[in-house]
Amino acid sequence: MLSSGIIKRADMISCALCSDAPCSAKCPHLDPAGALRHIWFDNADVAALELPADNLCLSCDAPCEKACVRAGRVPIKHIISKLHTEVRERAEIPLPEDELRLSCDLCGIPLENPFLLSSSVVASTYDMCARAFEAGWAGACFKTICSFDIHEASPRFSAITGDNGSIIGFKNIEQLSDHSVAENMEIFRRLKKKYPSKFILASIMGQDEGEWEELAGLCEKNGADAVELNFSCPNMQEDGLGSDIGQIPELVEKYTRAAKSGTRIPVLAKLTPNVAAMSPAAEAAVRGGADGIAAINTIKSVTGVSPFTYVSAPAVKGKSAVGGYSGNAVKPIALRFISELGQNKKLKGLHISGMGGIETWRDALEFILLGSGSIQVTTAVMQYGYRIIDDLKLGLNYYLAQFGIKNVRDIVGAGLGSISDTTDVLERDTVLFPRFDKEKCIGCGRCFISCMDGGHQAISFENRVPKLDGSKCVGCHLCVLVCPEEAVSGVGNRIKRG
Repeated sequence: MLSSGIIKRADMISCALCSDAPCSAKCPHLDPAGALRHIWFDNADVAALELPADNLCLSCDAPCEKACVRAGRVPIKHIISKLHTEVRERAEIPLPEDELRLSCDLCGIPLENPFLLSSSVVASTYDMCARAFEAGWAGACFKTICSFDIHEASPRFSAITGDNGSIIGFKNIEQLSDHSVAENMEIFRRLKKKYPSKFILASIMGQDEGEWEELAGLCEKNGADAVELNFSCPNMQEDGLGSDIGQIPELVEKYTRAAKSGTRIPVLAKLTPNVAAMSPAAEAAVRGGADGIAAINTIKSVTGVSPFTYVSAPAVKGKSAVGGYSGNAVKPIALRFISELGQNKKLKGLHISGMGGIETWRDALEFILLGSGSIQVTTAVMQYGYRIIDDLKLGLNYYLAQFGIKNVRDIVGAGLGSISDTTDVLERDTVLFPRFDKEKCIGCGRCFISCMDGGHQAISFENRVPKLDGSKCVGCHLCVLVCPEEAVSGVGNRIKRG
């Protein structure tokens, strides 16, 4: 996607991503809100190609900017013009005419695309799932069904935000579905009747072998296409449930076997990341008869402590608790576990449903390249809504078409060969020097500061111009990462160490 370095979130950092956006309501020519949302989710190519051939913004007095809820802070006209003049011209291919490249399956059951809602509040009622299906999601993993009473705390969410206010990391202390089993079964029947081609993945949690077996059977009887076993929720009140199970391979095997004995549909074990390695539990699930693995669930966490009350967030009448951490911040950890599962020869042929910090099609692609055959999303939906499915599908479909990939299934696990669980495989006899782009450089000196105080003192800074000393540079590329203008790149010369 050639446009990724041309136009990005930073160009529209003040955009609020409105519902029923006033900017589009006032524009007589196009949908600026849709274009901005495409950019936000790493789809500048798509945004540019959806625009009219002529740049109608040139002769327009920008009523969209006047109508913006943050009037004067989002340069909509400039952004749309940039899509025309810089991005559209560089697009390698037109927009694909269909989405057939996205068709795949989950344990042999067809999916129209790889994207499912994951088990959470975003898939907890009939109306919510129906709206998601109408929006274009291939299916949903319904919020975990159980037979015990659920009483939630209030508030139950907290977050860590970035400079632009968007959520980077998200903590919840929420538990399972607070509907009765009978109510949830009625929802399944209604969903399957109205949306027969959509995939219903039923998340369940039992208290003993009998309940795991019974719940699995009930879900199949009432329309579920597959069952997901919740061995990973970190927020249960009682011991011996949720992530307590996922940390003990013997229990994973026992309860997987119990669920399998109650149903003929595929069974996935959803495993906890609150372990040193996931393979022991995954292999135990296979011994119990699992048809697939879902990973990861949230990571046990504490997000901040108030300097005034000394209470962690979210605070519930002066108390808090360790909760589950999700959002884009956990993606590197999720990818680490997905790659572990994908490389495990004992799990070969097993379906992996990946999740953990997925916001954009690029995030999803990374999971697919490391072995995920389907993708589940929650936190990004909580923040941006079901509408993100448009950009997930558009971006992934455009990527596949651009690179001549006939179907998304063809690249599942294609990136596994590049990863090792140890660093002893890495070549260490050469240094890759960074390259400095004088035209992009604004002379801020950030590279100099970081190299001096956090690197190897290989950059000098005179007359607001950075200069690299090759005799000191070790090729760590810290300067590449800290440059706010992307004026330093990691595509310089590679030389043999002296």
